[in-house]
Formats: sequence, C-alpha cells, structure tokens
Amino acid sequence: MNGPTSGRIPDETLERQLVQWLPDRRWFAGKGNTIAAVRILLRHELTSVFGFSAEHLLVSVEFEAGPAQVYQVPLGFRSHLPEDLEPWALPAGDGNAMIAYDGLHDAEVITLYADLLAEAQGSGPVRLKTVPGTVIEPGLRGRTLGAEQSNTSVVLGEKLLMKIFRLVTPGVNPDVELHLALAGAGSEYVATLRAWMETDVSGILTTLAMVQDFEANSADGWSMALGSVRDLLMEADLHAAELGTDFAGESHRMGAAVAEVHSTLARALGAEERQVASTTVEAMTRRLAAATAIVPELGEVAAAVRDKFAEAEALGATAVQRIHGDLHLGQVLRTPERWLLIDFEGEPAKTLDERRERDSPLRDVAGMLRSFDYAAHHLLADSVPMGAMGAASQRDFRAREWAQRNADAFCDGYASVSGTDPREAAALLRAYELDKAVYETVYEARNRPKWIGLPLSAIRRLTAAPR
Repeated sequence: MNGPTSGRIPDETLERQLVQWLPDRRWFAGKGNTIAAVRILLRHELTSVFGFSAEHLLVSVEFEAGPAQVYQVPLGFRSHLPEDLEPWALPAGDGNAMIAYDGLHDAEVITLYADLLAEAQGSGPVRLKTVPGTVIEPGLRGRTLGAEQSNTSVVLGEKLLMKIFRLVTPGVNPDVELHLALAGAGSEYVATLRAWMETDVSGILTTLAMVQDFEANSADGWSMALGSVRDLLMEADLHAAELGTDFAGESHRMGAAVAEVHSTLARALGAEERQVASTTVEAMTRRLAAATAIVPELGEVAAAVRDKFAEAEALGATAVQRIHGDLHLGQVLRTPERWLLIDFEGEPAKTLDERRERDSPLRDVAGMLRSFDYAAHHLLADSVPMGAMGAASQRDFRAREWAQRNADAFCDGYASVSGTDPREAAALLRAYELDKAVYETVYEARNRPKWIGLPLSAIRRLTAAPR
C-alpha cells in the first residue's frame, strides 16, 4: 500500500472513514445500531515526521436511534504501510496523502505513550497522573496483548501493562478508583497501579487509560479452566475429580481471593443494607424486558424468569457495597503466589453511575458461576449444536459435572473467608445468575448467534430449579 509522503487527512474525511471502520472493531459496543455520523471531539498530534505521524483521537459516534457514544481511537498515519499493519488500516478515502490505521498495533506509536509515562507528563490535553513514588524508566518498547476485547491492552518492556479504555464514559473510571482504594488498604489481590491518563470530555474529568504492573508469570483463569475441561472431555470415562488437571482446588483459592477483595472494598468504601425490591429486582426486570425486545427467544422463558426475580424480591433487604461488577474467569490471573483480580471497570454497556453503584457481592459470585458454565461448554460448541446443549450426552454430562464441581469449590472458598456461604442466599444468587444469562443472550445474538443456546439453556435450568 503506497501513497504520498505528506498531507494531513481532513477531519471530514477521517470521520467518514471511521463510520465504515468502527462497526467491525471487536471493542465497538454499538453493534446492532446504525451509525448516523462520527464527530471528532479531540484530535491531538503526538508526533509528525516525514512519512509518519500519530494522533490521539476522541470521537463521538451518533446513531440513528439511541444516545451517542464516545470512543478513544489512537491513530497512526504512514505513507507506506507495512504488511503487518494492513489489517488495522482504515478504508481508503478521497486520495489521502497518508494511510490511517489503529496506532495501538504499531510498536512505534506505543513507544510514544511509553515515553510520556517515563517523562511523567502528559501531552497537550491528554494528562498523565502517577501514583506517588512511581518511576518509569525511559525507552520501554511495547506490544499489543492478546486478542481485542472491550479495551486494548499493551505491554511495555514486559514490566508494565497499559490499558486504553475504548468506550469512554465521561468521569473517573471505576478501574482506577477501585485499584487506588484496594492499594490504599494494602490488598494483595490486585496488580499495583502505577499511573493513569485523563482529559476533559464535555467539561468532565475523564479517565482514558491506566498503567499497572504486568504480571509476566501468570495465566488467566479462562485459559486454565479450558485446559481442565479439554482434558476431561478427552477422558470421557473419568469424572472431574479424577483428573490430574482438576480445577476445583484453584476454584476454591479463587473464591477465597474474591471474598478477600470484597471484604477490603467494604472496609475501604463502606457498605449498607438495601431493599432488594426497590433496586435490584426492578433493574433486573427492566433489563429482561429490553433484552426480550432484542432476542425473541427470551419471550418463551420471560415469565419463569420474572417468577424467580419475585422469589428474590421476597428476601427484603440485602447488604450492598462496591464490587467488581463484571467478574468472570477472564478477569482473574493466577500468579505463582496467588489469584489477582483485574479489570474493575464494570460492564462497559452500563452508565458510569450504574457501574459505581453499590451492589450485592452476590453479583460477582453469580458472574463467576456463569463463567464456569461457559468454560465447561465452550469446547462442545463446535461438536454439539448449541440448541441441544441440554441433551443427556456423556460429554455434556461431564461438562455440567465440571461446572457444578467448580462452582461449589468457588463458593466453599468464598465462605472460608467471608464466613457466609453464597448458596445460603439461593434465591438472590439465582436471580443474579439469571440476570447475567439474560445479558449473555443479547451479547450472543449480536456477536455469536450460534452460541445463543448456551445462555438460553442456563436460563431454562435456573428457572426449573426449586426454591
């Protein structure tokens, strides 16, 4: 791909290119909505030399229906694009002098951000804040970490992890807020926060990115769990407890770590009693109605789900506090010493106020239980029709056995620290699991339609469970 070596792409052209490019990004949360327009809110130049430049962009994405969303899109511009960057290029537009592409997949662009960290200063409207005592050495080289998720993470010098929030909600991101609270309370179950980037969006101080220690000798819970399930499905004549890679011990330790974090957050940021009916169940019912409008299949089980919500409502009051908010196996790391919790920003689809609200710790527990179910059935997706997940096949039986064994181990570990078994509040825990499964149906309908049978099967199982 070749082009001239000078010339800045006009805002209007870049906005049209982004309209075409954004919907195919893994981190784009507006899937299912038609983009009406993209408006550049901030376009700050980081560097510009002959044939290469980099800019930090914030854009507002306007839809034909629904509220606008703000995204962070660091871009690189080259006159000659290397082959490894071609998959990240924006569509060609109006004979542009330079080729625009996602800068977070270019080591040279990433180094620009690393240099800002080392200098302990921001660049123009993009400001850098460091935790007292933090010193970041200059010259760190960067690489993008793993597959695209809702954010983009890059490793700097194999020492630091910089996470750039793609969907930007005006305000302080809970990931920074809760990491600071946990660090201040001396928690051992989170990676050390080193710095964060911020700017003003519509006059509101807004978090753009955060930097913390990179845990090089670690494995994420999802990968470890899949390894255990894979071994189980290869040994169809063995039970989960008979595997050499039985995951239950790790699930127990994971549950204990989550309980420690919950306890620390409650001490640091407070807790209170709240009526289940006035907050939790009302919100769950609204989300169910909205999801049913998107996923017609939910109409068949919606009444049964509402009945289970009503059972939770009858509990009266429950303790609420700040929690993780989007806990699953991909949000925990196993280091040689312990489990760490990561990504405290909550569900990106929720508003910032919703993510910062106090909620029951059972929401986090339910998220992990749903994740065990996903891990157990993940490898069956290609060999068993998703709509037939409930079939009494040997492999499905083993998968369900694995999920239940690890869910029980997690709850046992949680109870060993908290003194309270989450399963004792069965009706409320089930309601949170159903709420999560309803969310999953919408996600699968928009992103992986063939997988929609997995959360639907879980909903049927959970609604069939006795009180």
